[in-house]
Amino acid sequence: QVQLAESGGGLVQAGGSLRLSCAASGGTFSSLFMGWFRQAPGKEREFVCTINWSGDRTYYVDSVKGRFTISRDNAKNTVYLQMNSLKPDDTAIYYCAAARGVGYSSYLRDYDYWGQGTQVTVSS
Repeated sequence: QVQLAESGGGLVQAGGSLRLSCAASGGTFSSLFMGWFRQAPGKEREFVCTINWSGDRTYYVDSVKGRFTISRDNAKNTVYLQMNSLKPDDTAIYYCAAARGVGYSSYLRDYDYWGQGTQVTVSS
């Protein structure tokens, strides 16, 4: 059983930056592909970005391309989300997710493990 723990959320002004971390335990991290999702109040959880097991393949939702960067450190069992040029529309709870496999996915249904989430609030 894989456990995921997010950290790094907080309150930031528009245009600012945050770096989220997600530490994994209980499994072989390098056998997992990882994703970040977010859920704003009153909205469904949505895909943000994903990364394959080795870190050489990534995919982003259009609204964050050029602003967010996903990366991973398999030696530290951690995936990161660097968020720059933040906008109020980025305000949400951000969730880390994991699944076994060599590809990656933008679909919630493909992920087996989820963290508890970390709040990101961007003020205007």
